Amino acid sequence: MNKHQSPKFKDYTQTYFSQSGQLNAEKRNDLIINYTPLIKYIAARLTSRLPPHVAIDDLISSGIIGLIDAIDKFDTSKNVQFKTYAEFRIKGAMLDELRSLDWMPRSIRRKVTALEKTYSDLGRKLGRPATDEEAAKSMDISLDGFYKLLDETKAVTFMDIELLRQKAPETIDTGIADSFADSDKDPFAAISLSEIRDQVAKAIMELPEKEKLTVSLYYFEELTMKEIGQILGYTESRISQMHSKAMLRLRSKLKKALTT
Repeated sequence: MNKHQSPKFKDYTQTYFSQSGQLNAEKRNDLIINYTPLIKYIAARLTSRLPPHVAIDDLISSGIIGLIDAIDKFDTSKNVQFKTYAEFRIKGAMLDELRSLDWMPRSIRRKVTALEKTYSDLGRKLGRPATDEEAAKSMDISLDGFYKLLDETKAVTFMDIELLRQKAPETIDTGIADSFADSDKDPFAAISLSEIRDQVAKAIMELPEKEKLTVSLYYFEELTMKEIGQILGYTESRISQMHSKAMLRLRSKLKKALTT
């Protein structure tokens, strides 16, 4: 396992799920305690990209609910590690909480929409990803103003949660890591989920090289923005801007692909 992929969190599949049947209350409580550090880790990574008013305690509480849901629904016959399934459920519960909070101000949503449209229009016109200078010129703002706009919208996620839930209800994680359908999921939903994965992979491959590398290091290798900056020779702020640009390009491409 890559050293950045939270190796300190042990998988307890064999310890707790080696026998069939529901866990008793003692084992359930023990399992929740053992996975509390994982919940805090996921919550911390999410809040690092969110405005200060989003309380990490709220995400942790939601994560505990997600973990309990994972314990109740985990199926050993699927040959999936419990840690993998639990992480998916924990993230999903936290994202549901963020959606219910409607934490992104309308002013930021408007700016995100404007940026998405700019990237979409220029990409279609130029036949390639637009440069920072081209995007700033198209929006009739200075390059410094463009970077400030990226900073203001850095908390944005690259998938529209509601749009994707319509394609594959209750199975979408807004990160890039693999996700999977429930055992009782309708097969057509699984097909949609597979199509979404393909669209995500295609959209990532079409990103400018540095943005593609930033996405890979952040989501797959789980490096921090600071660590990525040290590798690529940029400031943490500039890496954050690269991430924002990548997310906006991906949102634009995925919305177009998933609504056609």
